Amino acid sequence: MSLIDAVILAGGLGTRLQTVVSDRPKPLATIQDRPFLDLLVDDLLHQGLRRFVLCISHQREQIVAHFQARRDAEFVFSEETHPLGTGGAVRHALPLIRSNPFILLNGDSYCRVDLDALLDFHVTRGAQASMVVTAARGRNDGGNIDLAADGRITAFREKAAVSTGGPALINAGIYVLPRDLPATWNHPDPLSLERDVFPQLAASGKCFGLMVESEVFDIGTPDRYADAQQRLPNTTNKKLNDS
Repeated sequence: MSLIDAVILAGGLGTRLQTVVSDRPKPLATIQDRPFLDLLVDDLLHQGLRRFVLCISHQREQIVAHFQARRDAEFVFSEETHPLGTGGAVRHALPLIRSNPFILLNGDSYCRVDLDALLDFHVTRGAQASMVVTAARGRNDGGNIDLAADGRITAFREKAAVSTGGPALINAGIYVLPRDLPATWNHPDPLSLERDVFPQLAASGKCFGLMVESEVFDIGTPDRYADAQQRLPNTTNKKLNDS
């Protein structure tokens, strides 16, 4: 696991959260006095990852200063001077990514997952891309997933009404991708993983979803940020203690 790069998308504007967090980039919003991104990175460190590529843009100097002060892993920065979209950010970071495959994560959400199990799932399925999938729990603003019995994703719809006839499943924002894949994305920036890449991969039959029981916590809105303030520390602490 120590040879696998974690690429973290941490460049969003955080527009919806700015009414309560305006002095820092969204991934540095604090959860009980700790930056959210530290909670995410600490969990990845505990699972053995040691190299992090941070895709940053809005108020990026704060993220650089914060992680340059840490000495427990290697942190490198892919800096964007203008919005590239989630897919564009990954493509821009490609020269900094060393491992094949690599793990990609949203920098404003957390979901408990065994990364060894995720990588094993990716390899045994022969997947072009793998993602963590979980129950929607009433949410309808994420990537809605149709999942076949073998784990193959048969449809990916970003922020669309859930399909009928089965459990509502959403994208948890954690992926395994081969290093050569982003270079094949020909769509100009801004390029969205959720709108431009994953629906096509699902249609090709080469995208698989690992179903987990864990809940997704995100800090994208004031209400969800307040919820994470109350419940996320207990979840992350339990994760570390159980591992």
